[in-house]
Amino acid sequence: MSVDMDMNVLIVDDYKTMLRIIGNLLRQIGFRNIDEATDGTMALNSMKNKRYGLVISDWNMEPMTGLELLKQVRAKGDDNANVPFIMVTAESKTENVVAAKKAGVNNYIVKPFNADTLKQKITSVLGEF
Repeated sequence: MSVDMDMNVLIVDDYKTMLRIIGNLLRQIGFRNIDEATDGTMALNSMKNKRYGLVISDWNMEPMTGLELLKQVRAKGDDNANVPFIMVTAESKTENVVAAKKAGVNNYIVKPFNADTLKQKITSVLGEF
């Protein structure tokens, strides 16, 4: 199964520079339809109106963390409830990884990372492309 590079991808980060960096990396890999949200609430609103093939969310955001966003997405039971979800974090604390796994995260990336690392993580979630 090949990955649809035209799928909708949502990046969620309260730091605009990270949104730009991740967006550029995704475009470098070949994704074309990339939406951005600067917080969890904005992300949930975007997900009400559009179906996503992948969500990449920062862990540390205010007022809703990436983990809270993930829990809400998984609990909704709508079209996006099972969307592949990759968490981005500056820390790789074991308890964070365990909490994210319990909440249903598909993978996580520790900052800083490059296009190759991002592609590997996406491939592990979506398959080869």
